[in-house]
Amino acid sequence: METAQSKISFTINGKKVERRVRSSMLLIDFIRNELKLKGTKPGCLGGECGACTVLVDGVAVNSCLYLVINVDGKSVTTVEGLSGEEQSLDVVQLSMVEHGAVQCGFCTPGMVMAIKSFKSQCDHNHHTPDREEIKKNLEGNICRCTGYVKIIDAVEALF
Repeated sequence: METAQSKISFTINGKKVERRVRSSMLLIDFIRNELKLKGTKPGCLGGECGACTVLVDGVAVNSCLYLVINVDGKSVTTVEGLSGEEQSLDVVQLSMVEHGAVQCGFCTPGMVMAIKSFKSQCDHNHHTPDREEIKKNLEGNICRCTGYVKIIDAVEALF
């Protein structure tokens, strides 16, 4: 029995993509296996750890729970798409490095994407979050190495 396919068209990291995909294919599998972008990490594969976080139209989503057909007509950004050509790292990534908020690095791409989405929302609303709001925003991202203090410091420094 052949799986149903749909034609989708979307932008990822500024590049237009058109493909036929299985209706049941997850966004993480498409990103990693079809597009060979390995920055998006498969962690728990159940939406609990945040390692697979990407931005869809600027909003953080767990790509392990998101069907690729749902990105049709949208814009997706992975960690590979954050930095521009004139700089090697995005401001969120730079802050993480400067504050020693990276250890093993497995959670880092998803953490950075969640922080990027949070920062954009705060900037849009002209809001400076306090440490409690930052902690609340990071709840969907698990880090086993850092203890979160340096990550929270890195986010706080962005404002």
